Amino acid sequence: MANFLQTLVTQRAALLTALGQHLLLSVISLAIAIVIALPLAIWVIPRPKTANVFLQLASVLQTIPSLALLGMLIPLVGIGSVPAVISLVVYALLPIFQNTYTGLTEIDPSLEEAATAFGMTRWEKLHKVELPLAFPMILSGIRTALVMIIGTATLAALIGAGGLGTFILLGINRNNNTMTLIGALASALLAIVLSLALRGVKRIKIKPLLITLAIVVVGCGGFGIYRLVRPQPVEITIAGKLGSEPEILINMYRDLIEADNDNVKVTLKPNFGQTSFLFSALKSKQITLYPEFTGTVLESLVKKPTKTATNANEIYQQAKTALQKQDDLTYLAPLKYNNTYALVVKRSFANKYDVRSISDLAKVEGQINAGFDLEFLDRTDGYKGIQQRYGLSFKTQSMSADLRYEALQRDKVNVTDGYSTDSQIRQYDLVVLKDDRHLFPTYQGAPLLRTATAKAHPEIVRSLNRLQGKISAADMQEMNYQVNVKRKSAAKVAHQYLVTHHLLGGDR
Repeated sequence: MANFLQTLVTQRAALLTALGQHLLLSVISLAIAIVIALPLAIWVIPRPKTANVFLQLASVLQTIPSLALLGMLIPLVGIGSVPAVISLVVYALLPIFQNTYTGLTEIDPSLEEAATAFGMTRWEKLHKVELPLAFPMILSGIRTALVMIIGTATLAALIGAGGLGTFILLGINRNNNTMTLIGALASALLAIVLSLALRGVKRIKIKPLLITLAIVVVGCGGFGIYRLVRPQPVEITIAGKLGSEPEILINMYRDLIEADNDNVKVTLKPNFGQTSFLFSALKSKQITLYPEFTGTVLESLVKKPTKTATNANEIYQQAKTALQKQDDLTYLAPLKYNNTYALVVKRSFANKYDVRSISDLAKVEGQINAGFDLEFLDRTDGYKGIQQRYGLSFKTQSMSADLRYEALQRDKVNVTDGYSTDSQIRQYDLVVLKDDRHLFPTYQGAPLLRTATAKAHPEIVRSLNRLQGKISAADMQEMNYQVNVKRKSAAKVAHQYLVTHHLLGGDR
């Protein structure tokens, strides 16, 4: 409890910001969904066949996995709030549309006849009789949609839209259960408070409510258009994948750029998500640059060369050339350390079965229960490569990259994948198995940006190149340890490294 309260106090500013972002996303998405679904449900009342088609379509849209939908939207509308709002609206349409249609079609026919007998027009019947009678059912659908929106909105953090998902993702990534709990509790409390607030809407008349919703949607749309057309300052957006290491690197990039360029504003988007999200966002000009690894480029982002390079410099040159030719991207000079894949086991497991290399796993192949990240499972330099090059095939299960070390510690799995600079290797005194058949390629990190950006801003390229050949594997593992275990901020750890190694002058 003491740790919970301490974290709550120290993170209160960030929590309030995330809460505000989450609330804004949720309210805007709900308002748009109501404005779309409510009139549509009213329109299809005399058209039951059309209503059935819309119901089926809304049901199908709701079955699309949220991460898949976000991934598909990034190339179309970019990153940030726009794809997040679109996704949330899609998921909110079904309960609002379905409840509105059901509520209006189940009104007692005798009441409809009485309204007609009194000479009411279609509009008068709708807003004086039908909508008031169906309102409890409609409100129930809105409340269901609201709860669904607030829960799903936590994923908005993966595409740079902020929200309470930031706390949850950081907590999972850094094995900080307190941050995860704070994010989850805040999201649940927000859902409860807004759901209770909707109860008071029963006393509000339908017409003013619809007018208010229309004003909200039009106002938000107008503000969005204004932001698009107004003159924009020069801004560099640097994103990073999930984890402490990418966050440390992007903070270094920012410090170097801002120290050398007073007129450049740098925005960071840490814990952005998987490689595919970042690569799509870079190509669609939604971010300016992000740190990428040479091995990942050759294995996942470009057409694999017919002849695979063996040394670090050749791998980098292959990656650089392929990115330039395929996507007109510029790959700057890499860092020193090699953050390659690794198979990791507990020291007790290694000692018990005398396992020191990946080949040694053949001795205990039938006893292996491995937990691998989804990306590692599907890569040719991951589990597929282990099967081919080492002739091994053992029981595996997929799990989040952030949870695999915890699963190893709790003996839920006995082998997992990792990276050579992971802080957990030091924290838990784990054993990295030797890649004795040289499966895992070199993974050196380097800034990746569009060639047009590099040409337009050579001063930024010069700033970033100051990291060329810097940061050893021991340095990076220590910095990861400081962030993940010692709970220091990535910004402070990154800044301290730059100052200590005379890459940046002054104190922050």
